[in-house]
Amino acid sequence: MSNKVVFPLLGSSVIKDSVGTRLGALAKCPKTQVWGLVRQDLLPKRLTEISTQEKVEVDELKEMIRKTLVETPDNSTQKLVLIDTIQRLGVAYHFHNEIEISIKNIFDSQLQSENNDDNLHVVALRFRLLRQQGHYISSDVFKQFMDHNGNFKETLINYDVQGLLSLYEASHMRMHDEEILEEALIFTTTRLESLLPNLTNNSLKIQVTEALSQPIHETVPRVGARKYIHIYENIKSHNDLLLKFAKLDFNMLQKVHQDELNEISRWWKDLDIANKLPYAKDRFVESYFWIIGLSVEPQYSRLRRMLTKVVNMNSIVDDTYDAYGTHDELVLLTNAIGRWDISAMDSLPPYMRIVYQELLNIYDEAEEVLAKEGKSNSVIYYAKNEV
Repeated sequence: MSNKVVFPLLGSSVIKDSVGTRLGALAKCPKTQVWGLVRQDLLPKRLTEISTQEKVEVDELKEMIRKTLVETPDNSTQKLVLIDTIQRLGVAYHFHNEIEISIKNIFDSQLQSENNDDNLHVVALRFRLLRQQGHYISSDVFKQFMDHNGNFKETLINYDVQGLLSLYEASHMRMHDEEILEEALIFTTTRLESLLPNLTNNSLKIQVTEALSQPIHETVPRVGARKYIHIYENIKSHNDLLLKFAKLDFNMLQKVHQDELNEISRWWKDLDIANKLPYAKDRFVESYFWIIGLSVEPQYSRLRRMLTKVVNMNSIVDDTYDAYGTHDELVLLTNAIGRWDISAMDSLPPYMRIVYQELLNIYDEAEEVLAKEGKSNSVIYYAKNEV
């Protein structure tokens, strides 16, 4: 185990084999991704370090916002708007428990009383927030805004663009066969598109444009937060403390992500895949971006690093099966993965040993970390079986 195997480069002597087709297959493989070049320009450590002053300022602002969040009545419009703003600015992970409690209280209140609020914006916002949090609320709450023919009232167009926008966002939380929300999506999309050119409120115009391009429910949260910080800054009624907190937190969290990407870049560069396995696509930055879509919080840093490595190695395995390996070689690799044992590497061609050994290394590393923390490795066992 301690003796390192020196793997040869995939030169022409390796690529030209009895099949005689791999050179052509290699030539057709996608070249290194442009953003793969990022790994050559790692950020200096000083640029990814979070200063004590930053931490102190963020903590102070966080406590102020937490106080506001807790003290704002749950059944108020202000509470709905505050929760929505916090979520869209990408800082909701700081107030997970407070938001959960508030949403649960709002949901319970909705069940216990006939809420006949005639404000479309409020009704639609409450509906979306509850469904986003996993609470079922009937789409019948929108019937009051429909006529006797089951169509949304045209009078909504003339005075409530914000309400239309909120209904549009709420309609993306629909489930199968929810006709009211299907109608809501068609109605709001058509009306917002027709109103957009004539909107004089620039901030609202930007919000409508972004929503029609990519509704909240279909937006990668981290990307959405970056966009919404700019939008929120231009809303006249914005909360200065909340905006400042969102900007500071975004920059701090970005430093965490940059530091992670630096580490992954070093790992990828050390593997030297571009030279040793030139048929494999260079996708580590793309893979990391996918994982950012899964979790952004600082406490999941190790998860992001590990999953990015797993996704990259799976991509290489996929390229090996699709674009390079011969049938006989792939049978050997399939059997080796099924055995999941270092001794199986001896049966593999030299180039496949690079992939196989790194697969074992990644999962072994994860098992060691979990063992040190006294945590179950059942997830790792499951992952191995699914490779």
